[in-house]
Amino acid sequence: MPKENMNENIKRLYLSEVDRKIAGVCGGIGERFSIDSTIIRVLFLFLLVVTAIVPMMVFYLLAWAVIPHQP
Repeated sequence: MPKENMNENIKRLYLSEVDRKIAGVCGGIGERFSIDSTIIRVLFLFLLVVTAIVPMMVFYLLAWAVIPHQP
């Protein structure tokens, strides 16, 4: 299979432009893995409480900075 065709089938992780509440991180993860973004947000909130807020906030800010916008 030519290399060009292989790259077309790969789903990339981008910040969501349409399903965003704050920065589009949870929406982008939901789109990438074909999961409802509400489930991602609830999981994020659960982990936010369990980890005493700071680690998940750092993760979210890093994800916001690292994950690119859609071209």
